[in-house]
Formats: sequence, structure tokens, C-alpha cells
Amino acid sequence: MRDSNKKSRYKQPLLYLALLVIGALIGALAVVAKTNLPSASVSTLPQIASISPAMATDSSATKVAAIPLPDANYNFIAQAVNRTGPAVVRINASRTVASEPLPDMLNDPFFRQFFGDEIRRAPKERIERGTGSGFIINKDGDIITNAHVVDGADKVTVILKDGRQLEGKVLGADPLTDVAVVKVSADNLPVVSLGSSQNLQPGEWAIAIGNPLGLDNTVTAGIISALGRSSGQIGVDKRVNFIQTDAAINPGNSGGPLLNQQGEVIGVNTAIIQGAQGLGFAIPIETAQRIAKQLIDNGKVTRAYLGIQMVTLDASTKKQINESENTPFKVTEEKGVLIAKVVPDSPAARAGLKTGDVITKVNGEEVLSADKVQQIVEGKSVGDRIQVEVKRTNQTITIAVEAGEFPKQSPG
Repeated sequence: MRDSNKKSRYKQPLLYLALLVIGALIGALAVVAKTNLPSASVSTLPQIASISPAMATDSSATKVAAIPLPDANYNFIAQAVNRTGPAVVRINASRTVASEPLPDMLNDPFFRQFFGDEIRRAPKERIERGTGSGFIINKDGDIITNAHVVDGADKVTVILKDGRQLEGKVLGADPLTDVAVVKVSADNLPVVSLGSSQNLQPGEWAIAIGNPLGLDNTVTAGIISALGRSSGQIGVDKRVNFIQTDAAINPGNSGGPLLNQQGEVIGVNTAIIQGAQGLGFAIPIETAQRIAKQLIDNGKVTRAYLGIQMVTLDASTKKQINESENTPFKVTEEKGVLIAKVVPDSPAARAGLKTGDVITKVNGEEVLSADKVQQIVEGKSVGDRIQVEVKRTNQTITIAVEAGEFPKQSPG
């Protein structure tokens, strides 16, 4: 009995000692494991993904993949502006115009006795000044802007974001697309990155940079609201299918770039509907590049020309034409593009197109509007052969028209 009591008296302390030794060993192993882990900064450590309560209590649950969190300081608009903003310039243009002639009554001797020399000192000319925007497209100093910004300018001054003021030379301007090119000579010129408008979709981000109302380096942002807006839809006489955006565009933004979220130029800001809010328009960059290349190379633009006046057909238009007493033909189609007039001695006339023909396809592409025909022809060069499919007296025929050069004065 005494031996059993003695054994139980030593049994409990030995148990405590064993537990202490085991605890010490576990702590030592933890320290070793920690010191062998590779060092990592906070930014390189994997982020903890959220897990459900059930997964938290189930030790056999599959580990959730780490999801990196975005940088709280990242802003894609600021990044896009930083990338392109230095190559966006202010363009100051001045032109000399004749003053309005004095009313004849002021030349009467009766009035001249009151005004005397004031009439003779009235200036015969006055200076008009305007401001717009532009962007540098290459290291040679070529700048794309709007034609109306430099129209008739005697002097052009280009002001860079870094403060440099350079004399600009207008290489050429095309009023039909409102595109112009100004050239400057300088070293270390910043250059924009040119993107594409071909695959744009309504709802994508759009960023405008320019100098509205004299406020330099102004940035506005919005979305692409619509694509392919014709000049007729927005009330301007231009050969352009515009990009519509709700990014704020004000006087002075004209000629500045419209950017995508990567900071690439997708358009040239131009048209503003007076009194409207949230409606801005830009020339697609592909159109601006095509026109700019001709202006840089030749100082002018030559464009394809057929020599026809067109009307988009629908049921209502068909009815109006057929009910008119002045129409020398009857329309049987309710869709397509009616040739309302063929200009004498034009490419269309020489090829055999006739008034009353209804265009259904151009180069194999179906056309349902006059704007579409114009868009296809605008993309061609002088001398190109354009296949025009028309319906004439219930027959379908295809006529090859060799595009001529658009005349300076043309009725169609």
C-alpha cells in the first residue's frame, strides 16, 4: 500500500513536466518555421479572400484562390491624361478682315460736319482672334486640329503644356471634314498615341482634353453615347460620320483629342449643338488621319466623286415622290437610295447611271441610306472603280463607275 501511494505521489509531477517539455518543443518548431519563411513586403503578400462561415469551420475545405485588390491610388482617367496631355496644345489664330463699310449717310457733307476726321480715321481692317486645341501626332511637329480653328489665319501660335510658344504654319485645311494640319519646329516634342474607333461601343469611357473658354489643359470625361452620327443628323454640312459623347465639349475644345481609357486618341473633338447639354461630337481618328496625310503630303485633299444627288427611300418618301407632279419617273422601291439627279459629264453620267435608278449595293455592300453611299465613296481614291448595283425598271444591273476628283464647285 505504501509503495502504491508513493508511485501516485510522483506520477502527477512527471505528467506536468512532460507537458512542459512538449510545449517547449512545439514553440521551438514554430520559431524555426517562421525564420525559414521568405521575407515579403506588404504589397507582395497574397490578399485574403472572403470565405463562408461553413468553409471557416471545415478544415478539409479547398483553399480559396487569392484575389488581388486594386491599388487605391490608381485612376485610369488620370493615367490616360498623364500619358497624352503633354502633347495636347493650345492654338491661337488671328486673321485680318475688312471692316464693315460705313453707311452712305455718313459720307453726306451734313453729317461729316459733325463727325469730321473721326470718319476718315475709322479703320479699314480689323483683327479677329480665336482659340482652339490640337494634338501633336509625330516628332516632325505635325499637329491635327479643326479647319475652322485656323480658317483664314494670318498668324498661328502654338502653346505647349510645358509653356513653350511656337510659331505654327498651316499646311492645309479641309472644310468638308473640318480637319487641318499645323506644323511647328522644335526639339523634344511630346507625341500622342493614336488608337482606333473601329471597335468602339456605346457605353465605353471617353475623355476629352482641350482649352475650353480659354481654360488651358481642361479634362472632362463621359462615355461614348452613339456612333456613326451623320452630318445631317446633327445639323452640320460635313462629310463625316461622327462619334457622339457626353464628355463636356465647349468652345475652345475644337481640335482637341477624344481619348479612350488607355489614353489613345480615338477622335478629334469638333461639333457642338448650340443650347444642348451632354451632346458633343468628334471626327473618328481614321478619318482625321486619312485627311491629315493628304494635307501633309500635298497641302490639299483630293476625294472620290461620283456626281449624283441622292435620296434615302422609305414608304413615305416613295409616296411623296410618286404624288409629285414634277417627278418625271415613278418609284417602285421602298428601300435603297434613289438617284434624284445625275450631274452632266460626271463620272456617274459617263458610266451610265440614270435619274430614277435605285442604288441597292455599293461594292457588294448593301446600302439603305444616302449617308452610307457617301461614306463608302469618301473612303475611296480618285481613279478607283466602284461597283454600283441599281434597280432600274424592275431589273437589277451593276455599273462600274471610275471615281473622279471632287470639284471645288459641285451641285452634287
